[in-house]
Amino acid sequence: MIELRTYVYIDSLQPQLAEYMATVSQGFPPVPGDACLWVEVSPGMAVHRVTDVALKATQVHLTQQVVERAFGSMVIHHRTSSDVVEAGHAILNRIGAQASDRQRCTIAWQEIIRGMMPDHTVLINRQNSNGNMILPEQSMFILETEPAGYIIYAANQAEKAASISLIEVRAVGAYGRLVIAGREADVDEAAAAAIAAVENPAST
Repeated sequence: MIELRTYVYIDSLQPQLAEYMATVSQGFPPVPGDACLWVEVSPGMAVHRVTDVALKATQVHLTQQVVERAFGSMVIHHRTSSDVVEAGHAILNRIGAQASDRQRCTIAWQEIIRGMMPDHTVLINRQNSNGNMILPEQSMFILETEPAGYIIYAANQAEKAASISLIEVRAVGAYGRLVIAGREADVDEAAAAAIAAVENPAST
């Protein structure tokens, strides 16, 4: 039996998130404006069946696939949103599930740190080479979720909501992590959008 952990549809990838995903993608990288579907299942090896169904159903491209013992995740994208939607429906039909069967997202940690110190920002920037840099005196918002895949939707909605920088978007493993930075007011607005997103994630 395949458990549906995460099933999140994004109608239009925002520029920073699309570029971030491209830096970590081992498959076909997306571009801003593409529609995207993130699916996470358990057990991990079942993600191969899910991937096969999606690629055979439509013309979508495989962005990334991560196979772990407990969890497996895959990301598809396409310029035409209907292809992504159709692929998602094919996946659900094959595993006998509905989008509403996905595991509810739990927020494991959330925090805003204001007026970041230079020593702190330098260390963060050295640890994260895929995202943007955080600058001294900026505010930083951290969000961790379970399952991990919901972080992608949170990041996209945060970028839509305010002028912020994506520092880290980790959406695989037991927990997902989002780190954003910017002016205090922008971070507050983006944080609210990210939290609202994981509390009510989109589906096709």
